[in-house]
Amino acid sequence: MSELTATHHPIVERVADDRAAVRLRGPWTLRAIGRNGPRLERELRRCAEDGPAVWDLSEVESIDSAGAILVWRAWGRELPRDLAIRPEHRTRFDRLGEAPPSRPAQRQEGSVFLRPVEQAGRRALDVLHHSRQLATLLGQIVLDLASVVARPSRAPWRELSATLYRAGARALGITGLVGFLVGLILAYLSAGQLRSFGAEELIVNLVGIGIFRELGPLLGCMLLAGRSGSAMTAELGAMRLTQEIDALTVLGISPTLRLVLPKVLALAVIAPLVTLWTSSMGMLGGMLVARFELGMTTREFASRLRDVLPLADVLVGTGKSVAFGVAIGLVACHYGLRVKPDTKSLGDETTASVVVGLTAVIALDAMFAVALQGVGSG
Repeated sequence: MSELTATHHPIVERVADDRAAVRLRGPWTLRAIGRNGPRLERELRRCAEDGPAVWDLSEVESIDSAGAILVWRAWGRELPRDLAIRPEHRTRFDRLGEAPPSRPAQRQEGSVFLRPVEQAGRRALDVLHHSRQLATLLGQIVLDLASVVARPSRAPWRELSATLYRAGARALGITGLVGFLVGLILAYLSAGQLRSFGAEELIVNLVGIGIFRELGPLLGCMLLAGRSGSAMTAELGAMRLTQEIDALTVLGISPTLRLVLPKVLALAVIAPLVTLWTSSMGMLGGMLVARFELGMTTREFASRLRDVLPLADVLVGTGKSVAFGVAIGLVACHYGLRVKPDTKSLGDETTASVVVGLTAVIALDAMFAVALQGVGSG
């Protein structure tokens, strides 16, 4: 017995007596098995494949989950009929027997051809799921807005003011620069073609209507979606990670009233102002090109702009930007509240927020372009 106790590695023995027997000795632990796992597994499988045998585990010094799983697999995931084992070791195999067997994925014939249909169906279900959650969030915002109108003292004025500054005032630099460059490029590319036809004065029509009606709202709100929308999603996601949103709920404070409503309202106010700022900077870029490329003075450019740009186009551009701002705020808050308590989810939801926000702005712009085709110069 002292020789068996001195064993420091697992041993598999075949005992040749009246009945075929397999005896396991030594420690069957992860540390003792080490790199011998594949060899021991092959020996155990050969012993099990030889037919019914008596398995003697009474001389096993210790066994952990790794050793038990190794033997369990050789047995075909069921206890043999003839088994000699210590009671404290048997409990490990009893727990393995209670675990539900893993079912391998059944691959049906023809699944390769049906896979695109399956993926399309899952995408459609995801879209419906997100749409339902967005509708629920919008309904909650409407209820919170009604309660604020009834009791203005409950309004989150500080959060609204902070969002106006962070998402609006601090975004004027990048939106103004992009608007200026786009107006500059649009006017520069058009100047040569208009000069060849002797229609230099039409550059005001092209730049003015194109920027104030379409490019200004689209570019300004896309920048808001990428800059401010992602920041809002990350902020709400970080609050989810630190359980601040759960703390608000425990204190009886509505998270949508304190966190979502001020962001959506701020973007609804900021979007038309950013649109006008971006469009004005775009017109400044077009004016410089008209001055140095076509010789049109600033007074001539401004006078013609007043004559050819209908007020309806300016109202259409600023009006639809309000819808863009609401959509950006809803999408950003929706994905921010979906963040799970792990950092990977924070990055995934922030990325999804930017992508969906940009897509929503472009899709809404296409809908407004069709619906308002007969308004103004459209």
